[in-house]
Amino acid sequence: MFRCYGNGMDSQNPPQSDSIYVIAAHPDWRNSKVNRRLFAQAQNIAKAAPSVVVNDLYGSYPDYFIDIATEQRRLAAAQLVILLHPIHWYSMPALQKLWLDEVLTFGWAYGRTEGQPSALHGKDLWLVATTGGSEAAYHPQGYNRYFFDAFLPPYEQTATLCGMRFLPPLLLHGAHASTEAEVDAHITVFGERLQSYPHWPELDDLDTCPTCIVPATERPAEHAST
Repeated sequence: MFRCYGNGMDSQNPPQSDSIYVIAAHPDWRNSKVNRRLFAQAQNIAKAAPSVVVNDLYGSYPDYFIDIATEQRRLAAAQLVILLHPIHWYSMPALQKLWLDEVLTFGWAYGRTEGQPSALHGKDLWLVATTGGSEAAYHPQGYNRYFFDAFLPPYEQTATLCGMRFLPPLLLHGAHASTEAEVDAHITVFGERLQSYPHWPELDDLDTCPTCIVPATERPAEHAST
């Protein structure tokens, strides 16, 4: 059964074990040139692949009240978690960031004691993103002043802290100016990767993610905050 949350589809059935969870975040799908098509591609694949679960964050949580228990249940069932979104101010859209803040909780996603792996340990995290600026803009001589890799550490460290493996991102730079042929090729690659996971040749060369142990002194109180 096809399950796509946040767009009127049935959300009562839990995702299957070892599934792929696609978390799509775009505040304005109507005016999206590339992400809307990536999202549609994921939906189409999910129709024939019950192991693929697709969630439109802005459709699911228009009031920004995230169902943490449901999201954690979907994450726990998935082997591959995909963050699909445009890059906004060198990072992710606001609701995607809120999702990370509220769903990846201490003691569940990270911060368990030594010998007790987190709920996400051993899973894979894949960033599928677009930028408005061209690839040349992400250069020391470009207006963004840094190679795009300089903006990836928050994603990579989020994965590492949770015991996940951060996979090489799938990026399309200059999305606004991309030709139809370029967008078509990008969508095709995304679809092929989605359907062939985990049989990607480069995965054999990736190291397993190191375990980050958070000292108890970092969180002296159960619900401490700064």
